[in-house]
Amino acid sequence: MESRDIMTIVQQGARTRFVVTGIVQGVGFRPFVHGLAIELRLAGFVGNDSSGVFIETEGPPAVLEEFRRRLYEEAPPAARIQTVEETSMATLGASGFSIAPSVARSSGSALVSPDLATCDACISELENPTDRRYRYAFVNCTNCGPRFTITLTMPYDRPQTTMDRFTMCERCHSEYENPQDRRFHAQPNACPDCGPEVWFERNGSRVTGHAVTAARKVVADGGVVAVKGLGGFHLACDAFSELAVSLLRERKGRVDKPFAVMVADLDTARTIAHLTDDEEELLMSRERPITLLPKKHGTGLSEIVAPWTGHIGVMVAYTPLHRLLITPGDVWVMTSGNRSQEPIVNRNEEARSRLASLADAFVMHDRDIHVPVDDSVMRKLDGADLPVRRSRGYAPFPVALPIDVPPLLATGGELKATFCLASGRHGFMSQHIGDMENLETLDAFSAAVGHMQGLFRVTPQMFATDLHPGYLSGRWAERIADGRPVVRVQHHHAHIASVMAENGVTAPVIGFSFDGTGYGTDATIWGGEVLIADFTRFERLAHLATAPLPGGDAAVRRPYRMAMAHLWAAGIPWSLDLPPVAAASPEERRVLLTQLERNLNVVQTSSMGRLFDAVAALAGVRQEVTYEAQAALELEALADATDDDHYVFEVRDPVIDPAPVLRSVIRDTQAGVPVGVVAMRFHRAVVDMIVSVAITLRDREGIGTVGLSGGVFQNVTLTGLARRLLEENGFRVLTHRLVPPNDGGLALGQAMVASAKVR
Repeated sequence: MESRDIMTIVQQGARTRFVVTGIVQGVGFRPFVHGLAIELRLAGFVGNDSSGVFIETEGPPAVLEEFRRRLYEEAPPAARIQTVEETSMATLGASGFSIAPSVARSSGSALVSPDLATCDACISELENPTDRRYRYAFVNCTNCGPRFTITLTMPYDRPQTTMDRFTMCERCHSEYENPQDRRFHAQPNACPDCGPEVWFERNGSRVTGHAVTAARKVVADGGVVAVKGLGGFHLACDAFSELAVSLLRERKGRVDKPFAVMVADLDTARTIAHLTDDEEELLMSRERPITLLPKKHGTGLSEIVAPWTGHIGVMVAYTPLHRLLITPGDVWVMTSGNRSQEPIVNRNEEARSRLASLADAFVMHDRDIHVPVDDSVMRKLDGADLPVRRSRGYAPFPVALPIDVPPLLATGGELKATFCLASGRHGFMSQHIGDMENLETLDAFSAAVGHMQGLFRVTPQMFATDLHPGYLSGRWAERIADGRPVVRVQHHHAHIASVMAENGVTAPVIGFSFDGTGYGTDATIWGGEVLIADFTRFERLAHLATAPLPGGDAAVRRPYRMAMAHLWAAGIPWSLDLPPVAAASPEERRVLLTQLERNLNVVQTSSMGRLFDAVAALAGVRQEVTYEAQAALELEALADATDDDHYVFEVRDPVIDPAPVLRSVIRDTQAGVPVGVVAMRFHRAVVDMIVSVAITLRDREGIGTVGLSGGVFQNVTLTGLARRLLEENGFRVLTHRLVPPNDGGLALGQAMVASAKVR
């Protein structure tokens, strides 16, 4: 069509300005709009700014209506449209359609795409010997590749990323400028002639041309390689080698905690784990999380990769470099590149110093990682996602909030630290940062806060943090607030507010908040709480009976001490034929009894997590732990779902007494009942108690919605049973799908409670 024909159509038409928000930068949205407008013969332009994408189109009204419809229906796979604002404008008589220069503004907060796994088209090029990007470790396009981890600021254009230092060659630039090419305006576009490069490093020497071959040889020989990935370094070794895995455990100081593994493809994943269709879909999603799967036995995989548990964390290679390193049939341990309790390493120089004693060699590259981001961990619960750790592939995509909130920052708790930067209807949840127990993690936390504040142009007017006076996150908030309000939010109230927020619920719910540790309003340790709560307030209407926590963390690390404390509180004698009693030396039993009787170095706790520990110890599952929730995880792994009997709690409003359950566990254990049966009967006891208490409170309070939150509800056996039985009894049940039920989701609830309090 000639330009005079377009002019005639335009003069008879209309002009509309669209402002599109959501994840619409870095995902091929402008090229999509450009192609759609050209196809429909519309005039105008499209561009990025700090709020999202702006579009002006001019043409016949019927064609503009088709453009509007297809804008929603045919958007690129990685795009997520949140809002589209339309404004009618005077026609200009324009012709042609172009991509306008990006506009940086001081306001607005365009959403940043999470990092995306390599797409099939790019994998085909990677594996095609005739393609110019054959075996190139940084192949990407508008549908895949690095996003959040390389973004310095918005709008998302190459000069605002760590790719700015690489000048595109003529061929790459031609792809970038060609509207018909899938690399049209792909900001990380590169090739071997102009882009980043990979090298192998060992003992100070550097090898560029054969980095993958050299790294594979180290792994094949039983060594450990530090691999620079998308969001930081991994430590990798052969998962079939007992010696290699043992060496990695020793160096990393990780005694029992399961390692994740990486495979090249779905077929290899099927050889080591049992997968449902839903789990296969999650494993191969563009987010590519570590997915917790029931492991197969007798596969040759080292038993110490994921000892004492029925599950293994599996992820499929999600970058071109991973695809080159790991071939079909390989299974590599792929764990975070750090020492235990430290944040993940993301810079080359930092890796050389902090990982030198952990790795035998390095695979490095020169594409800088601006934002360190660890792998996400997910489970499936009745076909739905259940986040355990929300990070790569998901962060920093926001949770849509059910109410408007002022600009604020919620700092989360101490374990599994994340923060929530919230404003309006957006709750920007950070990537997983780690446990806030040392200065290194606090520094990483502070840097991540600064980056996200700049990225989304949100300056907090207030802060929200945990009620616990000793948490580093709380002290940091008090220090950084500089006169701005700091709202302290009770831990378990925040958990329930979190599951309400992600489900869009604002009315009061019956909240079951079960976890290991949370500071209560009475200065004791809570963790088995039943609340009536909304965002404004909560009332503690029932709770697990308190038991002494002797020696604080010593009882957490040694479940046998927690079991003995529960027995003492229930008036049950310490018999030497009970596994936890036998695990304590005569001297320790004497000291422990003195502590309990005189209330020395003892704090009371109503923690459900600690009750799981005690039952695991009584059943002979685990007397000491080396990582958080180990005893509870192993108890869940052993639960025999074929048993349908259950133990019974005694509920004396407002106390939920576990003494009858403890006596039943002891009776069955002494009678030789299989551990799996004991484990399942305990799980069913907790479920039956939840349903019974919920029915009582519904009859009394008139509330028919139940929220399940807290780390205990990572247990899919417990959560699945509870949800099904509650729904059978007519309840609406809220569970987590977007943020973890553990403390990784705490900041979202803090943000909602703090906002409601100031309103």
